[in-house]
Amino acid sequence: MASVSDIGNSDQAAALASASQRSDSLMGDTEDRFLTLLVTQLRNQDPLDPMDNAEVTSQIAQLSTVNGINKLNETLLALSGQMDVSQSMQAANLIGKGVLVPGEKVALGSHPEDPDTKIATPFGVDLVAPAENVVVTIHDASGKAIRKMELGPQAEGVLELDWDGKGDGGSSANDGAYTIEVAATNEDGESVPAQALKYGEVSSVAYSSNGLMLDLGLAGEHQLLDIRKIM
Repeated sequence: MASVSDIGNSDQAAALASASQRSDSLMGDTEDRFLTLLVTQLRNQDPLDPMDNAEVTSQIAQLSTVNGINKLNETLLALSGQMDVSQSMQAANLIGKGVLVPGEKVALGSHPEDPDTKIATPFGVDLVAPAENVVVTIHDASGKAIRKMELGPQAEGVLELDWDGKGDGGSSANDGAYTIEVAATNEDGESVPAQALKYGEVSSVAYSSNGLMLDLGLAGEHQLLDIRKIM
């Protein structure tokens, strides 16, 4: 059975070979057309007013420029194919792993062996700059705030968080889906851009019209670039 690495290497080789064949064919057709045109011009030129050497040199230089552009386009196409293969291999390695992606949902359930113990899915905050104060508020399905988490000063980056399933009064919240809201400010009290992150487990990888997509189950489908942290 072929491994992911074997498949990736074969796809990469096929992409490079295909690009090379297209480049050779395109360059050959361009050169043939140029030589045919040049010979026709030389045959039909006025003997009393022959083509200027500078003009011929200029046309040859133009051909070189066109061929160079064609080669560059084919090289970029090959590199794009290699990137697709590389992304596929990276995404395949993520299957079965938990990740944090942009989203505001957190699920709460009871422990299977102890109904009084609550288990919430992890979540997080993505700060684009250091913040002097970060506050995370958890809302129930009706929009009511049931828990406020004062996190204090936090550095720039992704902050992974857990919820014990309890409200501000200390009582356990009901099982279900909840929403998190993030507010962050700097030492001057100005708002710092912050994004809420939800948890999902990668169950499969597929290509779509939007590119490479990760199926995170109840967390929905997300692109590879949506991942903020692998857990």
